[in-house]
Amino acid sequence: MKLPIYQVDAFTNQPFKGNPAAVCLLENDIPSEIKLAIAAENNLSETAFLLKTGEGAYNLQWFTPSVEIDLCGHATLASAHILWELGLEKSETIVHFKTLSGILKASKSENWISLDFPAIPITEDSIPEDLQNIFPNSSIFKAQSAKYIVELSSAKEVIQYQPDFHLLEKYATIITAKGDSESPYDFVSRFFAVPVGVNEDPVTGSAHCCLVPFWANKLGKTTLFAYQASARGGELKLKLENGSVFLSGEAITLIKGEFLLPTL
Repeated sequence: MKLPIYQVDAFTNQPFKGNPAAVCLLENDIPSEIKLAIAAENNLSETAFLLKTGEGAYNLQWFTPSVEIDLCGHATLASAHILWELGLEKSETIVHFKTLSGILKASKSENWISLDFPAIPITEDSIPEDLQNIFPNSSIFKAQSAKYIVELSSAKEVIQYQPDFHLLEKYATIITAKGDSESPYDFVSRFFAVPVGVNEDPVTGSAHCCLVPFWANKLGKTTLFAYQASARGGELKLKLENGSVFLSGEAITLIKGEFLLPTL
């Protein structure tokens, strides 16, 4: 059994930047344990599995090397990119993905792909004491997605922060700050997804589902430009509208190949 697979750098137009994701195109569904094994073999932060169900409609699942997850922005962007790049969908088609987080939509405008994701609000939940001890001088908020947002004092502090991943092993943690006045970015961030086996995710669409409402409220604007300040780095155009976060980014394919699997 041959399974086509592509590796895409998402939220960038340059090789070796942005966030890499693998995209597997399925003709028929395969067991979840095989999907997890493939994701572990890829050893990327996420591998996406696409199964066509109708015109412009697909089932979409995301796996880290250790677990299936509910939402992943960059692997969704990578999936949409592959569908359009291979000519499997027309450029004017709005693609619908059925996922664990509901129906997600992707559209294309020139080289930019826009994803319609649910906005994730901040909760009133209390913050664990040990997380407060890690960031004693920062404001900490919990999003409905169980991610924690830590607001630091400056973009420089975000960029220079040295995480202790052992201390963060129980908490999916976003650190963020307002962009510097001389930069084009409204805010910057980094995301440590240690609980799902990813110490630092390079560029994270799902994290911006809670960052966009957070910063839209603080800055009084609904159209934002953001930078995720990982070692690879990536840019996102963002818009908050009617309970949705529209995340736009570019993508580039780096690897094309096949998994050679025994007949299942």
